[in-house]
Amino acid sequence: MDDANATLMPMWRANLALLTREVGSATRLARMMTFSASHMKLIVSGERDFSAEFVRGVEAVTGLPEGWMDVKHESADVPDETREAIASETPRARFRGTAHPVRKAPVLRVEPIFGQGAKREEVTATPEAHRRLAGMRKIRDLAAQDVRKLERYLSVPPVEPAVLRSRIEDVINYADPDERVRADLEGRLEQIEKHREMLLRHVSRLYALLSRLGDD
Repeated sequence: MDDANATLMPMWRANLALLTREVGSATRLARMMTFSASHMKLIVSGERDFSAEFVRGVEAVTGLPEGWMDVKHESADVPDETREAIASETPRARFRGTAHPVRKAPVLRVEPIFGQGAKREEVTATPEAHRRLAGMRKIRDLAAQDVRKLERYLSVPPVEPAVLRSRIEDVINYADPDERVRADLEGRLEQIEKHREMLLRHVSRLYALLSRLGDD
């Protein structure tokens, strides 16, 4: 997965969750994409990675404009045509691609020693090197899974930020606190939203860097 896709992955996951929020939508979308329902549910739940090709396929099949999945949306932003397409399982296009992200094949390289001008060369890995690389990747993948869980939690929190803000504003209006307390409440809410977005960017970047270790 390249850096661009890794950066967009949280946005893609959030928008995919938005499209499949209604009961049965994941199964209907799976049939529209010619995937198994179980595989689609693993993708929606964040247990399986997916590619940019899959994202573009979701847009084409559901009638969304290209690039729609790359931008943050709320439920009201989902076009009626897309809702109808999913509800009636009427694909707007046929998807023949794959959901699996493509990774570069690992290559071991020889670096110049003590400033020698030797040209970098690709070499065949020894069995021992293969074992070490496989062991490292196993540990890396376990760590990446934990990072992905945190990313998923931040991308789709148990309480929508807009809902939280609305409820807190209702409390402020009913309680009618003095200006100091009001400013304190509003300021902390803004900081929570700001730092959530910042934390999500850091976690996404951490996953991107972590997932590339051992693949270069």
